[in-house]
Amino acid sequence: MKTLRLILGDQLNYQHSWYTQASPDTLYVLMELRQETDYVVHHVQKVIGFFAAMYNFAAYLQKRGHRIVHLRINDPNNTQSLTQNLDWLIEQNGIECFEYQLPDEYRLDQQLTTYRQQLNIQSKVYDTEHFYTTREEVTQLFGSKKTYLMESFYRTMRKKHKVLMDGSEPAGGRWNFDSNNRKPFKGNPVQIPTHQFSHDYRDILEEIDRAGVRYLGTPLADRFPWPTTRKQSLEVLDFFLTFLFAHFGNYQDAMHTGHWSLFHSKLSFSLNTKMISPAEVVNAAVAYWEKHPERVSIEQCEGFVRQILGWREYMRGIYWAKMPDYQQLNYFGHERSLPDWFWTGKTKMNCLKHAIGQSLNYAYAHHIQRLMITGNFALLAGIHPDEVDQWYLGIYIDAIEWVEITNTRGMSQYADGGIVGSKPYVSSANYVDKMSNYCASCFYDKKSKIGQKACPFNSLYWHFYERNRALLEKNPRIGMMYQLLNKMSNAEKQAILEQADVHLINLPNL
Repeated sequence: MKTLRLILGDQLNYQHSWYTQASPDTLYVLMELRQETDYVVHHVQKVIGFFAAMYNFAAYLQKRGHRIVHLRINDPNNTQSLTQNLDWLIEQNGIECFEYQLPDEYRLDQQLTTYRQQLNIQSKVYDTEHFYTTREEVTQLFGSKKTYLMESFYRTMRKKHKVLMDGSEPAGGRWNFDSNNRKPFKGNPVQIPTHQFSHDYRDILEEIDRAGVRYLGTPLADRFPWPTTRKQSLEVLDFFLTFLFAHFGNYQDAMHTGHWSLFHSKLSFSLNTKMISPAEVVNAAVAYWEKHPERVSIEQCEGFVRQILGWREYMRGIYWAKMPDYQQLNYFGHERSLPDWFWTGKTKMNCLKHAIGQSLNYAYAHHIQRLMITGNFALLAGIHPDEVDQWYLGIYIDAIEWVEITNTRGMSQYADGGIVGSKPYVSSANYVDKMSNYCASCFYDKKSKIGQKACPFNSLYWHFYERNRALLEKNPRIGMMYQLLNKMSNAEKQAILEQADVHLINLPNL
């Protein structure tokens, strides 16, 4: 039976059972599509990275005897429509069976489900053989509960997959060492080795430009820094374990103007394209800790494992439990537009200038920069979650909707009203100053709430709580904030709220 198998751009799983044996009757197809480049404005490194990784994956399969069609962005036969291209390939090759792997984005899942139902040939759907969990596992675990507690899910995963366990007890005597892993980075005596690739992908950039794809950010096409094969991805993993792992947990929340990735692994693009699997990353980390306990502590290891076995799998489960309604949630009713400087980094607020600037330069910012700098400001300023979603989905190389929207609309913006997080993650300048050196050279004064040079975070913080009092005051995790707000004199509170209003009016010029 002549079979056509579709490989999506985030399904580059070198170890999938599909590829165990080559068959002349099986044709694989990868497509570079305007459908995918244009649904938001993406960072140019994201487009280059996906195209390069797809090209390398196709070459890998061809070397192993598989029949491959790789429709490039400017191929004259490329209609730029996923389904129209499939129709053409089925007709041209006399295909009798169409097969694909479960997509991880809801829109593609719906598109392919509808397409499959309309086919007059056989079809079959496979698992991607990547995640620890099924789509339904989080839903099955929590049932009808309103809040899906990540810690409960994480402990369940640890037990089920026997990760960092001493029998039935957690390794090190605790499930979670997060409270140990919140140190600011002050530079010396800890040095940070750096590693990045220097691929020449100017030919891919030229193809993207010729196709007329709109994008944002710095291309770095002549020295592209990201892994685009499985071999390179494993090299990044090995570098992380050897040189960065020992300090990851301690400084995973830290931010510094001199280091755009600090001790973070930079494995998210490799993971989210499936060039490497979460299980092999977690297993490698645990094995390294077990072999080198004098170098890597349990705190560092558990902090890293929690990000992948816990948070990543949990977010995917939330996505499939709550879509498509999740993408419409706007708990606070926020309506403001994202200021233009989110696209340029040209703001006087040093923390945002650096977090956005490095995002434009490298298509990357780590989780605290996303949550407590850009996300924190967007939430305090009342930006519409749709605009925040589009920005995060476009600007980061690892942003695929299943992981982006749950982190953005859920964790970052609390637009889901508490499904993901038990409270909004907002802060004044105090937190930013504690966890970074951003405030040291800022135009604004980190300690002032009122005045022309008062840090906008300070007044916007209290403005956020005051305007959302009816929605948040009874939340037990933030009751202290309302106690502090209630203790302010009427004059002090009014001055702070008026200052915040000035900042909101002047949002484009902050």
